[in-house]
Amino acid sequence: MPAPFSTAPAASATPILFATKTNWETIAAGLPLLAREFAAATGFAAKPGECLALPGEDGKVSHVLFGLEDDAARADPFRAGQLPAKLPKGTYRFANAPHDSRLAALAFALGSYRFGRYKKTEPCEVSLVPPDGVDAAELARMADAAALARDLINTPPNDMGPGELAGAAKALADEFGAVWRCVDGDELAREFPLIHAVGLASTRAPRLIDFSWGDAAHPKVTLVGKGVCFDTGGLDLKPSSAMLIMKKDMGGAANVLALARMVMDAKLKVRLRVLIPAVENAVAGNAFRPLDVFRSRKGLTVEIGNTDAEGRLVLADALALADEDKPDLLIDMGTLTGAARVALGPDLPPFYTNDESLAADVARHARQENDPLWRLPLWQPYDAWLDSKVADINNAPSGGFAGSIICALFMQRFVSAQTRWLHADIYGWTPSAKPARPEGGECQGARAFYKLLSERYG
Repeated sequence: MPAPFSTAPAASATPILFATKTNWETIAAGLPLLAREFAAATGFAAKPGECLALPGEDGKVSHVLFGLEDDAARADPFRAGQLPAKLPKGTYRFANAPHDSRLAALAFALGSYRFGRYKKTEPCEVSLVPPDGVDAAELARMADAAALARDLINTPPNDMGPGELAGAAKALADEFGAVWRCVDGDELAREFPLIHAVGLASTRAPRLIDFSWGDAAHPKVTLVGKGVCFDTGGLDLKPSSAMLIMKKDMGGAANVLALARMVMDAKLKVRLRVLIPAVENAVAGNAFRPLDVFRSRKGLTVEIGNTDAEGRLVLADALALADEDKPDLLIDMGTLTGAARVALGPDLPPFYTNDESLAADVARHARQENDPLWRLPLWQPYDAWLDSKVADINNAPSGGFAGSIICALFMQRFVSAQTRWLHADIYGWTPSAKPARPEGGECQGARAFYKLLSERYG
């Protein structure tokens, strides 16, 4: 869905006036008499999210009033994302500055998203003339990438299995002329034993998606995304309530593809590689079992403590492959642990790295892009909890403490100390609608990481 930015002259667009309780009287005084009296008659009070279209002398909409929070520090920078659902059909412009014009324009685009693959939805027939000084192409790039991630996550698993996910990735690779490879069958079993083991029980074959783009002379940046297209939990079966939104368990892959789209579209000076282990964690007679032991691509033997901790297994093999290439920066994203949600909720994914400069840059870009991320520690004393009596490592040791940290420490075992590595444990889902963030699949962390890469390699 193309971002709704218009190239029409600003003078021809309907003005949107952002009002707060503090500036409302001043704004009202500057309105034409008819509009001012209409606002007074309807009781407009500049409450956050309150929207009112004002009539002109010709009977058409002359202005739109939209309420914002008074305190910019406590305001939702994406409040303007409510506008597309509230405005009459037409083209609009910001007549005065919201708290952050760039983020408000981005929110307008993100709030225009509709998922209509299976049910007729009302089209979004509003567009925005970008504010002066705002890079509309950059905002459109972000909005289009978010729509890609949302579409992939929102698609149910009967139409988004490992094969379909590979098809979506190949379409993106082909669009930008990337070099494509997909590993499956006997080669997958031989080269990526953990990915093969997790996906073996499904009738939909597991695979490793691998594509590369950009000048080989540029710094190597590798993105790895968890592509578990549906997660039953395996033999450690989830309760039915926990399976309800497991179509989102490929959210890491969706977000990595969104990030890759932005990188390639912006033509960043990187040698980009994208790796996605695409599997379905199913139940059958040949499903991998608790206490099974597998030798990973890296050579480490892994005891299965829990078959529902499958995401870290498939990522481990992909990370080992990525590490062999010695990238300048390695980023992985996955919907990995309920522990992360317990600790930080659905809107604030944790990230992990041992690189202090990288951590500071990620946190800065997350704030600037309103794409929240929060650093948690790779707490080495907990690494001993991964010990196994029969193998080099256990994928899910008993005990309920520090689940997200333990997962990160597990994956750290598959990345060499020389590699600059960044891991994000995202949710990939908005449980209830918020401005610019409709209920359903969500793009989390990708914008912040894109701005990080733009700063370093733009």
